Amino acid sequence: MTPSTAIPSLVFADLKGNITDFSPLAMAGMAGGHFFQPEWADLIPLPEGSELFVLPGRSPVAWDQDSDEPVLVAEDPRHSGMPVQAVAAFMAPAHTAVFNAAFQTTDNKAPRLPLFAYTAVGWLDGRFWVTAFRSDPDKRQDACQFNQATITRKTRKKLKECGSNRLVQHLGKCCLTYGCPAARNYFLGRWEAPLPTSPVCNARCVGCISLQPAGSCSATQDRIRFVPTAHEIADVAIPHLQTAEDAIVSFGQGCEGEPLLQAPVIEEAIDRIRKKTSRGIINLNSNASLPHSVQRLAGAGLNSLRVSMNSAQDSLYHRYYRPVGFSFADVQESIITMKAAKGFVSLNYFIQPGVTDSIVELEALSTLLERCQPDLIQLRNLNMDPEWYLQTLDFHPSGSPMGMRAWLHNLQQRFPTLRLGYFNPYLQS
Repeated sequence: MTPSTAIPSLVFADLKGNITDFSPLAMAGMAGGHFFQPEWADLIPLPEGSELFVLPGRSPVAWDQDSDEPVLVAEDPRHSGMPVQAVAAFMAPAHTAVFNAAFQTTDNKAPRLPLFAYTAVGWLDGRFWVTAFRSDPDKRQDACQFNQATITRKTRKKLKECGSNRLVQHLGKCCLTYGCPAARNYFLGRWEAPLPTSPVCNARCVGCISLQPAGSCSATQDRIRFVPTAHEIADVAIPHLQTAEDAIVSFGQGCEGEPLLQAPVIEEAIDRIRKKTSRGIINLNSNASLPHSVQRLAGAGLNSLRVSMNSAQDSLYHRYYRPVGFSFADVQESIITMKAAKGFVSLNYFIQPGVTDSIVELEALSTLLERCQPDLIQLRNLNMDPEWYLQTLDFHPSGSPMGMRAWLHNLQQRFPTLRLGYFNPYLQS
């Protein structure tokens, strides 16, 4: 077989986590709980900076090319009676999944998967391959951009210099403990810097990465425990905006709740920032739940708004976000409000193969795009156990998904001026 026609082989792990491949069976992909054989166009080499995860209590599903159907691999094909575990890839930033890893939960005591994205992975010609595409050429979070020794040195120096600024100290933990790429870039003095502000939230997202109830899966990082002052925020933002290349500062991070709940502090901080510098972009990552607060921040000088959503369907949105005191209609009103203020709006659109590329979801998204006119869709893989997500949505598709590549092509055909990417863009003035 040549690389133009071959499909990578199944990979799986033993109970000790040792990963191997089995070439008689091809890899499979999963979308919406159904199994598919990837095409060569669905595949790219595993991006640098990605990780492989073993999925405990879950058996891999492969594709039998002789029978042209999926097969459950409950034990090692080479060693009868030896149980095996499914394997998935957690991809580096700026890459979007075409299929989830193909598996079936075979142990009723299997733990819920941690809050990461699980992409199908296989092995061919001496390397791993994943079902994905690069969704943004920006290299700001590529692994090759980071030297740990330099990061550690510059971070410790900044932490010592800013010992009284609680926000800087918090970002130091994000950088050195969690390896947050945005925090790393802040301490390296470049590109987009994070400004977390809110320890509270008005949504109860099922897949929240900073706060999970007892008995659920673990949050992947600690949530900020204080509200920084406008002075602390400005002391982080002003030097960054004044000196960084393609400078952006962003409220609303994975280590916090909803920043709009701190709108008065953010408004004062923006005012302080803009009195010192007009350079760079001030961005807000948000659930966009409070249109009036969005209007006030836009008036203060907010340049861009990134609105997170898992679905453009009202029912699916509410099942995931479980909003408190707002609705999906408020979210759409915030987008319209920001656009009316001449601001830039992007959708932080959570990608889940089988849900995102369903016909019903595409039609709902198209309706939202026509009504609200956002400028960009950021294609972000949903960090959540795929089976748990389908259960949360009570998702029952009426037909097969169209496929993520077909979905992307269809979207581009319908909305030729709509930008697609992964990161908050630097906006030329």
